Order: sequence, then structure tokens, then C-alpha cells
Amino acid sequence: MSSGTSAVQTPKAFKPRIFSGIQPSGGLTLGNYLGALKRFVEKQDEGIETIYCLVDMHAITTWQDPAKLRHATREGAAAFIAAGIDPKRSILFNQSQVGAHAELGWIFNCVARMGWMSRMTQFKDKAGKNSENVSLGLFAYPALMAADILVYHATMVPVGEDQKQHLELTRDIAIKFNNDYGVSFFPVVEPLIEGAATRVMSLRDGSKKMSKSDPSDQSRINLTDDADAIAQKIRKAKTDPEPLPETAEGLKDRPEAKNLVNIYAALSGQSVAEVVAEYAGAQFGSFKPKLVELAVAKLSPITTEMNRLMADPGEIDRILADGAERADALARPILEQVYDITGMIRSRWR
Repeated sequence: MSSGTSAVQTPKAFKPRIFSGIQPSGGLTLGNYLGALKRFVEKQDEGIETIYCLVDMHAITTWQDPAKLRHATREGAAAFIAAGIDPKRSILFNQSQVGAHAELGWIFNCVARMGWMSRMTQFKDKAGKNSENVSLGLFAYPALMAADILVYHATMVPVGEDQKQHLELTRDIAIKFNNDYGVSFFPVVEPLIEGAATRVMSLRDGSKKMSKSDPSDQSRINLTDDADAIAQKIRKAKTDPEPLPETAEGLKDRPEAKNLVNIYAALSGQSVAEVVAEYAGAQFGSFKPKLVELAVAKLSPITTEMNRLMADPGEIDRILADGAERADALARPILEQVYDITGMIRSRWR
């Protein structure tokens, strides 16, 4: 093949393909399960091609202890598998094992504009008043995220509300690249935001997102919690004195009540309206035991399987290596076409 954009066969239609990733920062919670892992499994089971990644290169945008990062990456992989991701049906790997992510990330650094990056609210939140001292990687994070997605020509990305802006930037980068080079090479990816509990809130404060960084362990259910810990945390979860309302609309100004109902709905596969109809008029003294029973039934098997997998880190590493090899087989040809489009000489890849 000769160099130059005229030689590139740009796709006219894109195969449905889902990509998503989780940063291996340790301490996965119920929020990660309901907002991400559970939905990842549902998409896998729909028969769409699914690619899931532990984004360890994103993790080091802030300093990480190397031993803890390795542990968190394996724990994240264990959580994916324990939640129902089948490494034979989905591709599961860690980002740093597929060099195409970083290579395309650099090209996108040259496509994205400084103004776009400086408007990212997550960067502003993480940098705070200390923006001069944060890493360049933290600032350029969204360009690498765009590369994670587009290096596979993914068409859909399951995301939480807090990642919508980054996905919009991914779309902007794809459009600008296509326009700059006169091609229709990258898809304009679509977000998948759905489910009753895509944003799970703290058990101690219904106005705050459930987070591993909260000082109180009582604010969250960890995927490593045993049945007793899960039950104790739900029983002590903050509520209000009113009974459950007759309709879902009645939860509007009751954040703690809404959070517990959302969690029940997401774990049971029901709508919020169905849960409210079933428990209308019930006090939390009778609703919480039902939520405990459901949560333990759904989460305890995940914890047990995670523990089993973490006892054999070599097996986890083998699964990640196999996934990386399969991911690279998809990503490398796409990346090589990008190099051709942008005018790079790549004789050794011909």
C-alpha cells in the first residue's frame, strides 16, 4: 500500500461495539457495581461485541504506589469476572498492555484544543486551586480517554453522568480528526446512560455520591464486604421518618429514601415506580430488611468469587494478557490506518 489518505479504505458503517473502562484505584463499591459492572454484563449478554479495560495509565495521572496499583488492577479484573463478565465472550485487559492507546492518545493530543481541555469540569475539580502543580497527564486525560474508545472504533460507551463531558469531547475529537483529514474514519460514539441507579449515593448523605474516598466506611458498601457488613451498613443507612410514598414522584425531595429505593430497584431489576408501588406506605423499619436480603443475595456471591480469584493472581494475569492480545489485534490495524491518514511513514508495518 502506498502512503497517503487516498490509499486508506475508510469505513462507511461501523460495527456495533462497546468499550468502557474502570480506573484501578482500589476499593470498588456498590456504586461501581450498579453504575458500571452490572450494566457491562447486561451489554455482554445482549450479544454486542464488548471490550472492557482496567485503565491503569489513567490511574497514574496522580501518583500511585506501584504495589497497590498492581493489586488494584488485579482486584478490578476479579470484580469484572465475579460480576459476570466472561473473558471468552468479552475482551478484558489492562490498558498499559496495549500500546495503541498511548500512541493514538498522542495523536489526539495534537487534535484536541487547549480550550477544550481547560473546560473539563473533572480537571477543575481534581486540580482545585493547585492547577499549576498537577501532572500534564491529568490535564490531557480526556484525549487518552478518547483514544481508549476510538482505537477500537467503538460506537457506544456505557458512562455515568460524571463522564458525559469527556464523552462529548471524544465526539468532538472524532469529528475534528475526520474534518481535518477529509475522511469518515472515526465513529461519533454514543453514550449509554440508563438504569435505576446509575448514580448511587452515600448511605450517610443522600446528596453525595457513594465513594471510596469518603472518610466513613459506613457511607458505602464495598464489593469486598461480607454479608454481615452489608446488612449492618444498610440497617444503619440514613433515612427520614416518613413512610415510603404512593408514587415515585413522592421521592423527589427525599434524597436518602430515593437512594435506597434506587438501589433496591437496580438490584432487583425493577423500575423505581414498581418498587414504590410494592412498598407504598411501608416504614423503613420494614423496607430495610427486604433491601438487606436482596443486597446480600446479589453481592455475597460476587465477594466470594472475587476472593477466590484474588487467591490466584497468576490466573488473573493470564486472563489480562490474553485479553490484551485480542485487544491489540483489533486496535493495531486501526492505529496503522491513522498513521497512514496523518502521513506517517510506517514501512515496517506493511
